[in-house]
Amino acid sequence: MQKILVAGRVGRQRNTTKVSAEPKTVTKGGPRVARQPNRVVALGVSTGGPNALQYVLSQIPADFPAALLVVQHMPEGFTEMLAKRLDDCCEIDVAEARSGDILLAGRALIAPGNRHMMARRMPRGDVTVLTDSAPVNGHRPSVDVLFHSVAQEFGPSSIAVLMTGMGEDGADGLGAVRNSGGTTIAQSEESCVVSGMPRAAILKGYASHVVHLEKIGAFLVSQCSGEREGTEQMERKSLAEKQEVKERTPVSSPRN
Repeated sequence: MQKILVAGRVGRQRNTTKVSAEPKTVTKGGPRVARQPNRVVALGVSTGGPNALQYVLSQIPADFPAALLVVQHMPEGFTEMLAKRLDDCCEIDVAEARSGDILLAGRALIAPGNRHMMARRMPRGDVTVLTDSAPVNGHRPSVDVLFHSVAQEFGPSSIAVLMTGMGEDGADGLGAVRNSGGTTIAQSEESCVVSGMPRAAILKGYASHVVHLEKIGAFLVSQCSGEREGTEQMERKSLAEKQEVKERTPVSSPRN
């Protein structure tokens, strides 16, 4: 019973990060040269996701060397509008994914509502694969489906970011990425609208870094560009935050 009560209390946090309701439109240059990515970044998000994604993706420069794949829990039809909104306010290109889209550096592909998205290595280039298989963790698209595929296909070249959202979708997938040698990031509790998803990963020990929403974009740029300056301090803070989460979680009494 105590575990159930604790689970009921876990989740909603105060998020003080300000995101403009009317994002500034970014003027992009002409056609860009397609570039092969050096890494694949997968982001999973649910409740509070559109604003969080806007905050993170708008911090990423056009010459970002990695490809980005996004699962946002959202009904069919709405993901296309989200992609267009983000494309207007970000330097990188953002689009709703289609099956067979090639993964390119400096482009984010968002899984369509009601379809799972995976990534696959192919001779002509790494591509997205969309499926209509059964929901996972009650969701389609599911963050776990994306994360597991990225772990399997890209291993140490993968980065997974689990952000604000209710439930536990993505937690086990984050563990798969970590076990494959990839980098795993959980959004810090205090910067989430609902912290259930990243918190689940933190408590399971799957998050190698815990990062505030305001710093996720810069952290990704640092990781993908190979610039390690300043990240050691963030890593130490991540360890301290993970320990704080564990210390705040009540331990249920053993049954007699």
